[in-house]
Amino acid sequence: MAKHPVVELTSEASWNFVEDKFTPYGKETLAKLVTFLQDDVYPCIRLAHAQIPKDPIQRWNTVVPVVEELKMKARKLGLWNLFLSKAHYPEHGVPLSNLEYAVMAEILGRGGHIASEAVNCSAPDTGNMEVLARYGSPDQQKKWLIPLLNGEIRSAFSMTERFVSSSDARNVKTSIRREGNDIVINGHKWSAQFPLRSPWAWDPSDSMFLSFWKSHRWISGAGDPRTRVHLVLGKSDPDHPDSYKQHSVVIVPADTPGVRVVRPMEVFGYDDAPEGHCEIIYDDVRVPLSNLVLGWGKGFEIIQGRLGPGRIHHCMRSIGAASYALDLMIQRVTDPTRKTFGKYLYEHGTVVAEIAKSRAEIEGARLLVLSAALQIDKYKAKGALKEIGIAKFVVPQMACTVVDRAMQAFGAEGLSQDQELASMYAQLRTLRMADGPDAVHIQQVGQRELRRANELRKRVQELRQKEAIVFKKAGIKSRL
Repeated sequence: MAKHPVVELTSEASWNFVEDKFTPYGKETLAKLVTFLQDDVYPCIRLAHAQIPKDPIQRWNTVVPVVEELKMKARKLGLWNLFLSKAHYPEHGVPLSNLEYAVMAEILGRGGHIASEAVNCSAPDTGNMEVLARYGSPDQQKKWLIPLLNGEIRSAFSMTERFVSSSDARNVKTSIRREGNDIVINGHKWSAQFPLRSPWAWDPSDSMFLSFWKSHRWISGAGDPRTRVHLVLGKSDPDHPDSYKQHSVVIVPADTPGVRVVRPMEVFGYDDAPEGHCEIIYDDVRVPLSNLVLGWGKGFEIIQGRLGPGRIHHCMRSIGAASYALDLMIQRVTDPTRKTFGKYLYEHGTVVAEIAKSRAEIEGARLLVLSAALQIDKYKAKGALKEIGIAKFVVPQMACTVVDRAMQAFGAEGLSQDQELASMYAQLRTLRMADGPDAVHIQQVGQRELRRANELRKRVQELRQKEAIVFKKAGIKSRL
């Protein structure tokens, strides 16, 4: 029996581990995706970056031509919205499980954000589509979800803020209040995933702007000239006794008066145009009451539902990126034109050991994420919080380490724009904060483990009682 083509891009052992959990449709779709990526997407990645203008204004108003061509091909092939499982979203989803998509997300990760966008599976749209599919009203779905599912528009998620510690989302202070039949939003967002389609609120050549840019930290986010809608989290009931019911989510059209882009930002020197990273201000932004998602005080319920599957998507793409980095490293250290002191690079120092460690770490992380995806399929995101949390801090750290080893093998070239590794590292490093910093996930997993203490003591007591019985029967006095 012929091997599935996915084994060319992932571990054959891992595939054997999950193959029986794939439906015939899942296997067929995965095979088509592998062919599409290898024949169409991977060869076009460098072209896609070359089609982004260098001009500091034009690069933010560009729709990359080759990406649009790839999207049309993908949709004709049925490789579209693969992340949205019909089991959880029967009206809008595709017949794939989270586990099936997890394997697909890994091979998409080998192609960076270009590959994911080509099949309409890129953040923040994936999370926003899940929010609208799960919590949106019929009118909200018709106006915003359907165009997103069709790839006609893009979206933004606006949550964290500049002047508070947003890793504790209860600190978010953006005001959302009702005035008659309107909702009024006022706030200053720091890491909103945001479009850059409005006229600039700043002059990139202005010296005050440059000094301001250099004196502040980076933000994470996304901007795109096709973005038409933001999902904004803010505080709607600051006096509610339950701090987890003080926030709400509101739909804000991107062209609403009062929505102002302050500036784009760089992350490790990369601006990631045309998606980008932005700081934004909502200044007396008014939207109709019908733009409230799910209901007042439902903000935390919505963001928790949004983050679970999305974290798995990030993790699997990270594993794909790490695997690709390891491939590059192996090619480099076995290249006969790169010998030093008469030896291949792999014959020096600990290079072979680092390759082995990278492979072992990738394999372990992959199984961790696949188990989390399976838990989501069985028990939904709430039933997989432990597995999601562990993956969230283990996988990005692993991927950063693997890419760092590859950069070291490439020397100075590995840090330059002539290789993908530096950009890859910058993107992976942001994931250690993107859905909450590592420390938060580690703390949550640790606290969850501590809850087992009483049960563990109970088990030990029962064991000791059984031991006492068998010692007595054997006529031997226990020393304990």
